[in-house]
Amino acid sequence: MKIRENLTALAVGIVFLYGGSIGEAAALSIQEAVDLALAQNTSLRITEKGEETAKAALKSACGANSFDLGLNGSLTDGRTNNEDRQDNGSLTLRAGLPLYTGGRNQANIESAEIGVDAARLKTERAREDLRLSVIQSYYNVLEAQKKIEIAQETVEKYQAHLTNVEQLFTAGSKARLDVLRSSVELTNAKQALLKAENDHEVKLLTLKNLLRIDAKEELILTEDFKFVPFHPGMDACVDYAYLHRKDLLIDIYNLKQRELDVKAARAGYLPSLSLSASTGASERFNPGSDNSHNYQVGLSASWNLFDSGVTEAAVDKAKTALDQAELTLVKDKEDISFSVRQLYYSMREAERRFAVTRAAVSEAEEDYYIASEKYRAGQGILLDVIDSQEALATAELNFNSAQYDYARFKAAVENAMGLGLGEDPGIADPERTAEREAFFRERGIVPNGPRASRDYRRAKEIIDANTPAKWAEQAAREAAETREGNGDR
Repeated sequence: MKIRENLTALAVGIVFLYGGSIGEAAALSIQEAVDLALAQNTSLRITEKGEETAKAALKSACGANSFDLGLNGSLTDGRTNNEDRQDNGSLTLRAGLPLYTGGRNQANIESAEIGVDAARLKTERAREDLRLSVIQSYYNVLEAQKKIEIAQETVEKYQAHLTNVEQLFTAGSKARLDVLRSSVELTNAKQALLKAENDHEVKLLTLKNLLRIDAKEELILTEDFKFVPFHPGMDACVDYAYLHRKDLLIDIYNLKQRELDVKAARAGYLPSLSLSASTGASERFNPGSDNSHNYQVGLSASWNLFDSGVTEAAVDKAKTALDQAELTLVKDKEDISFSVRQLYYSMREAERRFAVTRAAVSEAEEDYYIASEKYRAGQGILLDVIDSQEALATAELNFNSAQYDYARFKAAVENAMGLGLGEDPGIADPERTAEREAFFRERGIVPNGPRASRDYRRAKEIIDANTPAKWAEQAAREAAETREGNGDR
């Protein structure tokens, strides 16, 4: 099924490989996926409706402080005792304008104006959160794909190993126990592959749901992990978040609105003044005909001197809400500081794991290659091969996990800082960013993927000089010589 066509201008630049026909795959980079989600995500569109609600509330508040105009009319037909029937009609036009409400109307208008800004910030924050969700989901799918590749590679290695063990068993150089153990390990590897494939389907479905793409539609991710250094210091990130987190700004707006609520509640202690004007006409149709006209203009004032504590209770309620808003602001600042620092530590930890696990993959590949060839030559044991294969799969999984953890945590830190869409985190700490960029540039610290160690390459050259067939032939000869020697004795 085609992707829905109601894309807004935010998604104009997205590249699709549809060709206009049903069933073709969509190919999306990370930015294209984000743009598509911003254009189509239903939750975001619901949040955007809050801006319209806030604008309507502002319109209502402004209207309450403006003039109102009304029209009344009546037509009556009646008779009293034995008198003649009387037909009368009247029409009145009235207008009113509040001149002074003790500050209530002005406070409500200012609060509604703040509400419009708060609603806009809420929408922007929702856009930032959606961007984070899409990025993390995108990397989740990529990591799940890599897990499938690693699991598939593990299955192939165990299958090849089982074939070799069966050949060596046939030649008489290995025990039946080795064949059974190798078969069990192959079955376990196939089960891990099935789990990896299912996990990938679930992660892909989650991403499609964020993009509002039909679950049956094929989706191709065109971008993979790229190491992008993060330069700002942790304290600079926290300070930046204090000034730019939209939800924290909303708390500040909410605090101001609660102050205005107190002001509006206290208006109950003060008098109110309004201007009114009206004009009307009345006419008698029967018996006879008679008409009259009138108009009135005046000021009216009211002052509630005693209301049994109703106004006092309203003021106390507003003050309590104000105290809660103050505490909420303090709490959210504490939570933001904790969140930024926690995510920052996690990002740096993933960055260090990324560097460490790179080397571990090369070492594990070397260990597995040597253990496998030694076993083929009859100089190793099965347990060494199994252990080295498990160590290699673990090292590859750890390396991929470190990469995508770094990418996800980096995006989470940027979100926790309150960076807007498309903003560079370097603006939070310009001096440190410039220094670290120069440091990285001078030393060329940009990981390009794991590389084999010199010892591994040398060992591989030596081992490759002998083909697996020669190893099998040598093992068969040694087994035959052993049997002959035992027969002679």
